[in-house]
Amino acid sequence: MEKETRSVVVTNRKARHEYTIEETHEAGIALAGTEVKSIRAGKVSLQDSYCRVEDGEVWVHGMYIAPYEFANRWAPDPQRPRKLLLHRDEIHRLQARAEQRGLTIVPLKLYFERGYVKIEIGIGRGKKLYDKRQAIAERDIERERRREAAGRE
Repeated sequence: MEKETRSVVVTNRKARHEYTIEETHEAGIALAGTEVKSIRAGKVSLQDSYCRVEDGEVWVHGMYIAPYEFANRWAPDPQRPRKLLLHRDEIHRLQARAEQRGLTIVPLKLYFERGYVKIEIGIGRGKKLYDKRQAIAERDIERERRREAAGRE
């Protein structure tokens, strides 16, 4: 067995609550050196971030990477759009799916794999309010079930 080489830095829990994820893809991300150091320190947020296909490239918007505290004064903008590194056929597939009604591309996880920063993106369909309530109710029922099972042992 090979040792697990993935270390998750941050997950977008809100995305799984707001969207039904239909498929996921792994992508590299183009970053400046100080941004990588901030990610290693865990100073990154995927809240309210989304991906968009523009001119045959996929960009992630709204991802916040805090400026590295020991960087010089020319640190990159924390909210700037960042390019995702994908193969051309993957980009075309994502673009075709994103153009379908009701589908969007959202970042799900940011992690390190063999020293490289990777981002997991998902194609999701927005949930309705009653779907969210149903998911919360199912989660509560499952939590109660586990609690009862633990109490019996």
